[in-house]
Amino acid sequence: MIDLFIASASAQDATAAAAQQSPLMQFVPLAVVFGIFYFLMIKPQQKKLKEEQAMLAALNKGDEVYTKSGLLGTIYGLTEKVVTLDVGENTKLKIVRSQIAGKSDTILKEQKK
Repeated sequence: MIDLFIASASAQDATAAAAQQSPLMQFVPLAVVFGIFYFLMIKPQQKKLKEEQAMLAALNKGDEVYTKSGLLGTIYGLTEKVVTLDVGENTKLKIVRSQIAGKSDTILKEQKK
């Protein structure tokens, strides 16, 4: 009988301790999860976006580039939003500037390894 009262009293102490926990401590796990997402997903994506924007801003006439769809060509003309690519034998294509994936020398270096 006494064991029943002791077990009941210790259960009440545990619930009282949980109820007295600071409300600020309830947000700590949420902040930790957000921090993990920020450093593993958001920050690398922002860095990649900045690098891509810098590459697009540095494009010049005569650069050999590849597009996100896989076309290789030489820049024949540039405007703010459109790039004209010479893909060979007087064939010129107009492509939206944001669809340029990079300079083709990076692909050719990777293939030679």
